[in-house]
Amino acid sequence: MAPGLPTAMDRPHFIGIGGAGMSGIAKILAQRGAKVAGSDARESATAQALRALGATVHIGHDAAHLASDATCVVVSSAIRADNPELARAAELGIPVVHRSDALASLMDGLRPIAVAGTHGKTTTTSMLAVTLATLGLDPSYAIGGDLDVPGSNALHGEGDIFVAEADESDRSFHKYAPEVAIVLNVELDHHANYASMDEIYESFEIFAGKVVPGGTLVISADQEGAVELTRRLRDLGGLKVVTYGESEGADLRIHKINARGLTSEVTVLLDGKLLTFTVSVPGRHYANNAVAALAAGIALGIPSRNLAGALKSYTGVKRRLQLKGEAAGVQVIDSYAHHPTEMTADLEAMRSAAGDSRILVLFQPHLFSRTQELGKEMGQALALADSSVVLDIYPAREDPIPGITSDLIVDAARGAGAEVRAVHDKDEAVREIAGMTKPGDLVLTMGAGDVTDLGPHILAHLSK
Repeated sequence: MAPGLPTAMDRPHFIGIGGAGMSGIAKILAQRGAKVAGSDARESATAQALRALGATVHIGHDAAHLASDATCVVVSSAIRADNPELARAAELGIPVVHRSDALASLMDGLRPIAVAGTHGKTTTTSMLAVTLATLGLDPSYAIGGDLDVPGSNALHGEGDIFVAEADESDRSFHKYAPEVAIVLNVELDHHANYASMDEIYESFEIFAGKVVPGGTLVISADQEGAVELTRRLRDLGGLKVVTYGESEGADLRIHKINARGLTSEVTVLLDGKLLTFTVSVPGRHYANNAVAALAAGIALGIPSRNLAGALKSYTGVKRRLQLKGEAAGVQVIDSYAHHPTEMTADLEAMRSAAGDSRILVLFQPHLFSRTQELGKEMGQALALADSSVVLDIYPAREDPIPGITSDLIVDAARGAGAEVRAVHDKDEAVREIAGMTKPGDLVLTMGAGDVTDLGPHILAHLSK
């Protein structure tokens, strides 16, 4: 039986309640009986889904939105210090709780699985949640993206397993004490919070050290950063390390990946025996995520064949190579990829599935700091497409950095031989990308910002 509601969280107020991470915690608290309230910058389907659970959701940030009887105010690292609701909390003496602390409190008394890595967290967490639910284990979960409909990013289950996406961007994943931890990859990102790879490694070492005694770390045997982290963790006593991947020495070794259109057939070697299962999303990147999920389930004591059969139930998560529709013989697909490694993985996956079809990309860079550090690599990734249009940088929580624009990416892409142009107006970008298409093409809207909203506009333009 899942535990009840932490007393301090019985009347929480969320600032930014519509965000992927925040809304999930709010949903679980509402399902556990909390009187949830909060605010967000704009109306959304997520806000509506929370209201359907009984939550009060205000649009816009205003001190008047914070009820005086709130037991805490929940914030993420994206909330600025001058937020009027945060200031009001200080005046009223209401405790402020970071999102990660709220999530950690929800895991108390359960068997947590925490999924970490520079990229692939949402997919792998989703795979685990769907697989465990298919097996009738009724897990709780908190994911950084919706599985199918708005509000499906989290669930309060009655089982004893809690699957959570563990965010390294602000070191908040140090708050968790998982029975099983997954590290998919370790790369330099989140440049506003990490100055070097050494800082990244140190942060992941702390995360691994939080695994409960007797627990398991599942980690990639292929990715360079993960291999180095494993080397650094050799002296961490009491931690069972299970490696997975295509490398010869992996504990759970990928024997073969066969691409079958938009699915993959994966064969792994486990304890000297071959095990084959289907992954209903394309590409090696997603096949590796599925094997990580398999390894985590095995670490919990679930039979491998049961897990392998249930993994097929996972059919994707919103914004992770999600088909938005088809018009005039052109398929429009949405990709959340915004780090060069993610961009490369998704484009390679689509190239594998596309056959002779052309791949056209409408890309929106995410964050000035990321573009400053990785703009060249983003441009090189776009060279895998047949043609690309690049929008202005989506700032999210950041202020502009002088001299840092999308031109850095465009120049790098052209230097890598790519056909690419920058377009500053979104409506013009929609017309541009739609005008480039011919029947049989695949169009990817790519990035972590509001480029996802442009897919329907492209389809509408193609339908004219």
